[in-house]
Amino acid sequence: MAFSAQTRRTTIAQLKTTDLDLLIIGGGITGAGAALQSISSGAKTGLIEMGDFGSGTSSRSTKLVHGGIRYLKTFDVKVVADTVQERARIANVAPHIPHPAPMLLPIYQEPGATFDLFSAEMAMDLYDRLANIQQGQYAHYMLDREAVLARAPNLAEKHLVGGGVYLDYVNNDARLVIENIKEADELGALIASHLEVVSIVHADNGKAIGVKVHDHLTGEEFTIHAKMLLNTTGPWTDRLRPQVDQPLLRPTKGVHLVVDDAVLFVPQPIYFDSGLQDGRMIFVIPRAGKTYFGTTDTDYHGDLAHPTVDFDDVDYLLNVINTRFPEAQVSLNDIEASWAGLRPLLAPPTTDTPMDLQPLVEIIHQFESGSATQAQVEAVMSTLTKSQAAPSTVSRGYEVLTEPDGMITIAGGKLTDYRKMAESAITVIRERLLTEHGVHTSQIDSTHLQVSGGHFDPSTVLDSLDYFARLAEDAGIPRTQAHRLAQRFGSNIGRVLHYAQAGAAPGLSLGETASLRYSVQEEMTLTPVDYMLRRTNAILFHAHTAENIAGPVVAEMARLLEWDDLETEAQLQRLLNAMHESSSPP
Repeated sequence: MAFSAQTRRTTIAQLKTTDLDLLIIGGGITGAGAALQSISSGAKTGLIEMGDFGSGTSSRSTKLVHGGIRYLKTFDVKVVADTVQERARIANVAPHIPHPAPMLLPIYQEPGATFDLFSAEMAMDLYDRLANIQQGQYAHYMLDREAVLARAPNLAEKHLVGGGVYLDYVNNDARLVIENIKEADELGALIASHLEVVSIVHADNGKAIGVKVHDHLTGEEFTIHAKMLLNTTGPWTDRLRPQVDQPLLRPTKGVHLVVDDAVLFVPQPIYFDSGLQDGRMIFVIPRAGKTYFGTTDTDYHGDLAHPTVDFDDVDYLLNVINTRFPEAQVSLNDIEASWAGLRPLLAPPTTDTPMDLQPLVEIIHQFESGSATQAQVEAVMSTLTKSQAAPSTVSRGYEVLTEPDGMITIAGGKLTDYRKMAESAITVIRERLLTEHGVHTSQIDSTHLQVSGGHFDPSTVLDSLDYFARLAEDAGIPRTQAHRLAQRFGSNIGRVLHYAQAGAAPGLSLGETASLRYSVQEEMTLTPVDYMLRRTNAILFHAHTAENIAGPVVAEMARLLEWDDLETEAQLQRLLNAMHESSSPP
């Protein structure tokens, strides 16, 4: 089913004239999941996103579906219970996307360590019980010091006392978003990207009844009407809410760096304390011949639309990685790609403790004299926020609340919780649609609501993906790329291969051509950055290949989308800028 620039024009025409039951504002993972659940229940559903789908927080995560074992240390058992159970549900509805990846947890006997051997084993045991993993290949187990080093011989030996292995899942965050979006669209939801809310439209009684939006592609402004509005805008949540005294969110920034596995090789995902006694833990994850590591966790006060990788972020991560892998000596020149994302964390309650502003006054004077950096100013500012809690200790829980004007807001949460968060909001919305508007909808079991590309038996994932790959091989696509396409598109592989029938585009392989054409025609891929950063992750994990195919990708998109020379050149420049920003952090 087409989902493209052309269908976007038709969708916008319908959005202008349809009285929706529900309009979802925000096309990240939570909004995408809510759209799929809402349209499946029978509600007339719309979704708008001001950029590309998932272009904010939902494509800039650590790319895991994980339970957050370290939250057990702060007794956030409910968050862990929810997320470890949701991992299995996501694997059920999107079986081609997350994959089991046992995580190695080395334990260092250091001041401020998150776990010692005893507490780690207790935490992993509880973690498995919450996930209903009692035995089998994915049950946790402990390792002595020698076994940890045998498994990861390049780890630092000093203070290492042992470790454990427990189950987590690797994930493709941006693909999870677009597959939810595509399924909702195919079921009849009216979905469009690059539509930004200018203002909320209210009735005479003060209730929210729609939004005025700006189309970033045409410059047009128009109104969309809906019985109910759902705010799933992540870090932008507070900006869309009615004026309130206390913000819901405390955004923090997380940064990840990518190097070739020849520079830093790890045999499996690894998770450890930073070693800097700052309460942070760091992931090191192998992927597609690369290794990426992160994340930082710092309060953020900058541009929500464009968080960047700063020198202090890079310096911090390189310091950590070279401490834990002393023989690697990873340098700035080794970084092939990077990304920065925001976590829309719930702000802790305010306190009545008066703030001492003298440290801020002093650091500003130092900044003006050139003896302090911007990062140092921000660090002092972060200590003067309403809560003195460290960013890494802020809860990953979420809230669903009704605003004074009737809009529903989802705030906080983790990517792994997206289905449950959406379900909580849709439950409230269905009840209000019935009681306030007489609209009857069906209750659905979203734990079995498979996303686009996920329509196959989740108990036979490996066999199914092998079958999809063989179909691609039979179409003339080499084996390695065929398996990559199978994992990317799942049960949609037949649709993808349809676009291979016309042959390869100049400068592109047959598999890349089919992938690109499918994404443009059926994934509303409107720019080369959409394709190479979010639909394929090429900029992040295939940086050198991305350089070689940038021009051919833009040329084929120009043909498909009928760009003139001026637009083609502008799109190429935006792609090159995105590639440069990723590969050359300051």
